[in-house]
Amino acid sequence: MTQENRELRLRPARFDELAALTELCLRSKAVWGYDEAFMRACRAELALAPRDLQTSRIQIAERNGNVIGVAQVSVAGSAASLDKLFVEPDILRSGAGRRLFEWAAAAAREQGARTLVIEADPGAAPFYRRMGAHDDGFAPSGSIPGRMLPRLKLDL
Repeated sequence: MTQENRELRLRPARFDELAALTELCLRSKAVWGYDEAFMRACRAELALAPRDLQTSRIQIAERNGNVIGVAQVSVAGSAASLDKLFVEPDILRSGAGRRLFEWAAAAAREQGARTLVIEADPGAAPFYRRMGAHDDGFAPSGSIPGRMLPRLKLDL
């Protein structure tokens, strides 16, 4: 493990951080080159709300006291959903996304899930494949009518 990854700390999200985490999700999503109208359309789906703290598990990645990433997992029976996994754009490929993904898989497993379903941005799908997920068709976007997203699954 590199020195950089040793400094990375994961912890549960707090209520007072939800607005800032929503903005982090939006900044991270924007790295794929989407225009302003697309990003506005995605805002509600990328937002973290107080209810999410009760219905899912949300984990934060911090480095040197700065929030640099977030992941959200919800479980229903034997299936879990990776609802969000976003990292600050200027530290992509630093290992934070991998650590958050590993946390998400472990959290889902701990809650009894046998699969982790990921509806990925097309630009992020290669990352999830590198993490061991396999393609499992397509899913409709929750934000953009008619847009289909790669659906991937990780066997837990």
